[in-house]
Amino acid sequence: MANHIEEAKSGRASCRTCKKTIGKGELRLGVEVASQFSDATVQWHHLACAADKLPVELKEGLAGFEGEVPDRAALETTLEATIAKGAAKPGGLPHVDHAPTGRAKCITCGEPIAKASLRVAVESEIDTGAMVTKGARYLHPGCAKAHFFDIDGGLTDLVVGVRSNSRLPEVELTAAIAAIEAGAGAPAA
Repeated sequence: MANHIEEAKSGRASCRTCKKTIGKGELRLGVEVASQFSDATVQWHHLACAADKLPVELKEGLAGFEGEVPDRAALETTLEATIAKGAAKPGGLPHVDHAPTGRAKCITCGEPIAKASLRVAVESEIDTGAMVTKGARYLHPGCAKAHFFDIDGGLTDLVVGVRSNSRLPEVELTAAIAAIEAGAGAPAA
């Protein structure tokens, strides 16, 4: 099913972006996501909300939708602008993004990841005390090679995942992948 556009069958679903109800008959974007309770659930979004927050998923949905989409040109302009400025939400793990704060520490070197610098997010098991769950942990791009050195195909799989899930401008993404492959370690402070 993946990312798809359809008319809302009822007026009960809420947009996961703005939290407002999606009216019956209104076009909506369905994004398939994994949760801790099932392998695949669908999260619904208004098309206008998705253009700002999930442009890659909306672009995929528009490509597969054969019906008429009101204001399609405006939606496509918004989603292309969102992709170009790198403001889109990442598509899953692993991915590269900008650190929103300076609180995270690299799981390889233990050094803080500076605010606004590029970081690699990878899936990891996290012990919360009451249970073990999966979540994101972070690395400097230059530390990723050392972290994945012992895993067969780990670095190749990381680069493939980063390329498909990251929502950065191509110049930044290429620089991050080059740093991952070079394995230069943590940046100098």
